[in-house]
Amino acid sequence: MINLKSALRGCLVASALVTVPFTVQADEFINVLTGGTSGVYYPLGAGLANIYGEKIPGARTSVQSTKASVENLNLLQDGRGELAFALGDSVAMAWEGNPDAGFTHKLDKLRGIAAIYPNYIQVVASKDSGITDFAGLKDKSLSVGAPASGTELNARAIFGAEGISYDDLGKVEYLPFAESVELIKNRQLDATLQSAGLGVASIRDLASSLPINVVSIPGDVATKLGAPYVAATIPAGTYDGQTEDVPTVAVSNFLVTHEGVSEETAYLMTKQLFENLETLTAAHKAAAQISIENALSGMPIPLHPGAEKYYREVGVLK
Repeated sequence: MINLKSALRGCLVASALVTVPFTVQADEFINVLTGGTSGVYYPLGAGLANIYGEKIPGARTSVQSTKASVENLNLLQDGRGELAFALGDSVAMAWEGNPDAGFTHKLDKLRGIAAIYPNYIQVVASKDSGITDFAGLKDKSLSVGAPASGTELNARAIFGAEGISYDDLGKVEYLPFAESVELIKNRQLDATLQSAGLGVASIRDLASSLPINVVSIPGDVATKLGAPYVAATIPAGTYDGQTEDVPTVAVSNFLVTHEGVSEETAYLMTKQLFENLETLTAAHKAAAQISIENALSGMPIPLHPGAEKYYREVGVLK
């Protein structure tokens, strides 16, 4: 009898030892790092989190609103997120460890998932301000995005290409999208520079509240800056009252992870992204510009092995 009890006890212990690891592995936590709630990153991040929660077995997902690119990349390096949205130039500077961009050291744990849609540099002013082109910003008040954000890094680059500086402005504000728009509505700010997908909620809100001018950025700025910047157009009708196409520049966005994320999780995050683009486009129309053909275009950091596995599986990589 004693032997039987001992055997049963041993079986229970062995069973516990076998099942515990599988229980832990089944609870795969995926925190998606986005941006402000009035931007494009946040609704797309929420859409991805929903897709992952439904399609990845055992996945527990969350969406975190942040100051976007720079903060997201630093959080990834510290292992405080599994997937992040970030601008291509920010990713490149993070990999280099550019302190002026907000990266005190090389972020060597970052790994690529995919190039997604382009961010358009959108400068919008109240019609009352009289600003119609980039040169017209001189002596006016402008919000350039949160301090050291991806948007603000874009602003610095464009100002440099145009041979002007923040000192040429009447006033500089470092504010997220929604706060910038509220100041314009209250006649406390002339213009806002926002790096985002077309149809961003903050500018749609502003355009529905008062007459605006979508400010042009000269095409040669993209040539002066080079990759990852390209010449682009904000199509007429993107915002209320915008009756003409407006030239600007754009820069690609990327989905980024870190080396500590398992190969299987990174593989599934990549796979479910591309297999559910229609669902993601319902979250925000910017996702309509995501394509498997451009998934590796301009990738400034090494791919995660899980993402690489998916791209080999579908023939993007040979």
